[in-house]
Amino acid sequence: MSFFKKFRFVGGRIVKTGIAVFVTALICHFLNWPAMFAVITAIVTIEPTAADSIKKAFVRFPASAIGAGYSVLATFLIGDSPISYTFVALATIITCNKLKLHDGILVATLTGVAMISTVHDEYVSSFFIRLGTTVTGLVVSSLVNLFVMPPKYSDTISRRIHTLFMKAGEILTNRGKELCCSQSTDKDLHKSFHQLVKEIEYTETLCTYQKDEWKYHRVRKSDVQSFHYEYKKLNLLRQVTFHIGNLIYLPSHHYRMGQSKTELIMETIHLIRGIFYNPNFIISNEYNSKIKEITEWFADQNSFIESTEMQEKSNFSPETIILYELLSIQELTEELSHIHLLESNRNNRLGNIQIQSPQKQITKNQSSTKARTDD
Repeated sequence: MSFFKKFRFVGGRIVKTGIAVFVTALICHFLNWPAMFAVITAIVTIEPTAADSIKKAFVRFPASAIGAGYSVLATFLIGDSPISYTFVALATIITCNKLKLHDGILVATLTGVAMISTVHDEYVSSFFIRLGTTVTGLVVSSLVNLFVMPPKYSDTISRRIHTLFMKAGEILTNRGKELCCSQSTDKDLHKSFHQLVKEIEYTETLCTYQKDEWKYHRVRKSDVQSFHYEYKKLNLLRQVTFHIGNLIYLPSHHYRMGQSKTELIMETIHLIRGIFYNPNFIISNEYNSKIKEITEWFADQNSFIESTEMQEKSNFSPETIILYELLSIQELTEELSHIHLLESNRNNRLGNIQIQSPQKQITKNQSSTKARTDD
């Protein structure tokens, strides 16, 4: 399978689809069954995880039976006509919706419509042959998804999380410049923020896929622990994004700050961005110093230059909100650094154990050899 990895456009799911289609068509060829319906089912049944394939197979089988049943009925009553195709499609969709077989609507409708032109006088045998081809496609695809190139999302999740932290740092930096210069939010920045939220949601979906995949495969404890740490980072990223969103939608033209305070905010934001870009999320002494100044500024409410207009509408000035959001992101950043440190320490311990184990085995073998020689 390593051959396919040389081609970026050929992913694991594409390879598994090709294998499932070939095996399904081969079985139908030996059984002298029409392979078209089985192949359609096999293509549709390949899901991102084996768990999804197995779960949806139990939905697609009865749905396919409904589609085949309507096809046989329409052909018997009306024959091969436009009304038959319309009736089978609508009746299958409505029935599957009523029975909540949503995941099977597509394959059931395709099966029912495609059967009309192939059903002649042998209605009962045609019905059971279609069920047989459907079962073949479902079983083959589920087994291929289960045993051939089982997906591993952990590495992808880890890379995506770090990339998304860097994107969050960029968005925070750009928004900080707008706030400090009293500029309105750029439309592209809004788009970037919404794209970041979507990518976080997709990463969450990958985490769900990985947990579902582990239900059907043996997994090492170390892999589960690594995934646990990455999932914690993802939760922190989601919270950081929430606070960045508050800054995105904060009006930025109702207040002004002195140059020293503006520089302090931007320096702090740049340091946070630097931590997000660091693979180890290391916190510097300069960062701690700036956060201390921000904290003192936040505590000293009398040092804020508040806008009279905003004072009448809210108990919190925009400066107070900015400082609060920055301090919230700061706490999450420190927790992120702490989690990554724990993960690194665990990986180092595992590495030492793996190095020491072969050495102990060699020492044990040498001792056994020496004991036999003495005897």
